[in-house]
Amino acid sequence: MSLADREIWFLTGSQALYGEDTLRQVAGQSAAIAARLGEALPVTVKWLPVLTTADAIRRTCLDANADDSCLGLIAWMHTFSPAKMWIAGLDALTKPLLHLHTQANVELPWHSIDMDFMNLNQAAHGDREFGYVQSRIGVARKTVAGHVTDPSVAARVSAWARAAAGLHELRRLRLARFGDNMRDVAVTEGDKVEAQLRFGVSVNTYGVNDLAGVVDAVPGEDVTELVKEYEDRYDIAPELRPGGERHDSLRYGARIELGLRTFLDDGGFKAFTTNFQDLGGLRQLPGLAVQRLMADGYGFGGEGDWKTAALLRTLKAASAGLPGGTSFMEDYTYHLEPGNELILGAHMLEVCPSIAAGRPSLEIHPLGIGGREDPVRLVFDAAPGPAVVAGLADMGDRFRLVAGEIEVVAPPEPLPMLPVARAVWRPLPDLRTSTEAWLTAGAPHHTVLTAALTAEELDDLAEMAGVELLTIGAGTTLRQFTKEIHWNQAYYRLAGGL
Repeated sequence: MSLADREIWFLTGSQALYGEDTLRQVAGQSAAIAARLGEALPVTVKWLPVLTTADAIRRTCLDANADDSCLGLIAWMHTFSPAKMWIAGLDALTKPLLHLHTQANVELPWHSIDMDFMNLNQAAHGDREFGYVQSRIGVARKTVAGHVTDPSVAARVSAWARAAAGLHELRRLRLARFGDNMRDVAVTEGDKVEAQLRFGVSVNTYGVNDLAGVVDAVPGEDVTELVKEYEDRYDIAPELRPGGERHDSLRYGARIELGLRTFLDDGGFKAFTTNFQDLGGLRQLPGLAVQRLMADGYGFGGEGDWKTAALLRTLKAASAGLPGGTSFMEDYTYHLEPGNELILGAHMLEVCPSIAAGRPSLEIHPLGIGGREDPVRLVFDAAPGPAVVAGLADMGDRFRLVAGEIEVVAPPEPLPMLPVARAVWRPLPDLRTSTEAWLTAGAPHHTVLTAALTAEELDDLAEMAGVELLTIGAGTTLRQFTKEIHWNQAYYRLAGGL
């Protein structure tokens, strides 16, 4: 999940009119800006020579499209770059674009400024020309204004770079579904062909017994080694320890993990789904295995929910190296005490330990659905702090991404009888507005909870992918939110063509 081998290309626009001496100064200053930006981003910033012709611009954009290490482009018009020469390149560009509106100096040299300085430092002029042609063509981009030494500028560019990393992963993602989705459930359905056309993700189904065969073939000594790792990392319930009456259940949970990893890695899959209604020859519903795979960066969706699995892998990739975790989640039930309304989120088994507040406990408990043996699972509370929950739904004519800003809190009281990992949060602006907006949007019950990313990364990702985004946050009112849904209905139908 490292971003160290990924690149953002830094492009600088100018023109031959200024002469070689000026262009050398432009190159020096733009290289310094790129280097400073590179210190703040989670990816490598690759500076390219100053662009002054339409042919060079077009070739650079085509090269970026073809380079798998390039996540996107940052463009800055240091001087004045006539924008007609950018048309062919921008029209051909398929990678994300950020327009950086900056300049080499922070302050103006008021007592010495002359026309030579003005000609060399005219991004305020050149970037407006560039902004016009981007809007004229209809290029999806993010625009960030300010000097790169401003931490807020670096933070906004970094958010865009992480969103580009997520999109890069989504465009090449292979996702395995073990069985179909839960019977009679609507929101976990979706158009997999449209998803591959829109996002790039390839979703295919495999028989559960294909997985069960790999699980059964795992060598016993490998299972023993993995159980030792469990003993080092988790507080294990006495009955699951060696010699305990349920130790065989733990060994089978480890066997599932090893078999599942083998199946996914051999097939190049970075995301997957399971379904408790279709377990084939598996003795347990995978719980511990799913939790640990998520912690390693795999995407997951329960009950065949491939859209959430793809979203989880995307946000895992975007958040690589950041503190805070990212997990599969589901709003389960509410605490409706007036003035202290809370949401309790969980799932049957599958919550990622990357969001845990402390050392998880490895336990075994009955599961009333699925018709299999009691499954092992990690139990913990989520760490308090700001987070976002996001869900992806297929609305028929488009995909809709809905994001809700939340504050994860410690449970008001202990939860000794709840045998699953869980998160408790206070939604913004309040539970009533948040839940009414979520339901009005038709957003799904399965979500991705991320304490590593913010709504800005999701906003950038949606813009890059051309997908509708509805955000519920501190300033949300239901009246305005409903209007936005109505406006979007018209916009996305018109944007998609009649």
